[in-house]
Amino acid sequence: MIVDERAAAYIQSLETAECAELEAVEREATDQGVPIIRKEMQSFLKVLLSIKKPEKILEIGTGAGFSALLMSQYAPANCRIVTIENYEKRILAARENFRRLGKEEQITLIEGDAMDVLKGLEEGFDFIFVDAAKGQYIHYLPQVTRVLEAEGILLSDNVLQGGDVLESRFAVERRDRTIHARMRQYLYELKHHDRLVTSILPLGDGVAFSVKRAL
Repeated sequence: MIVDERAAAYIQSLETAECAELEAVEREATDQGVPIIRKEMQSFLKVLLSIKKPEKILEIGTGAGFSALLMSQYAPANCRIVTIENYEKRILAARENFRRLGKEEQITLIEGDAMDVLKGLEEGFDFIFVDAAKGQYIHYLPQVTRVLEAEGILLSDNVLQGGDVLESRFAVERRDRTIHARMRQYLYELKHHDRLVTSILPLGDGVAFSVKRAL
């Protein structure tokens, strides 16, 4: 746990409910074991979207479609969302959830490996949310920064990995050492990237909040 459990529980107790349909998507995904962004991240996303008012959002890692749907509720009505997913069962669930909430025109789901899909995308995204395979974040970074507009926001979730990133590689389970090393490299690159200004926050399971500098 990155944040004190009592503090996290209190903060979560203050949250207000979303629409019934979106609450149902979250509940069903949780019951089926599909990862859902934490309440703290949901709140942070809503605030950032309300400030930034993006016109085009890219999400890497659709899951059951909950986060894309949440973003569609708080982004401007004319905002277009592109989300990438490679897992067939989640693709089917997400498409059904987009249909249920009437968001099929606003949200475009691209099937395939994120690395391959990213290479085919053009610039123009002013908000990018990364919540996919943690060991791949470092590999996504060059393409993500390419398609992100100047002054756009890059938000990377789960970057502290339950606190494991803070530990020495020898304190981490052997099977997790590659992900551990790659995430530490990713955070280093974010903080030292010449086009990004980044803050790493102990929010939820850790979030990196980056803004792309204008030339």
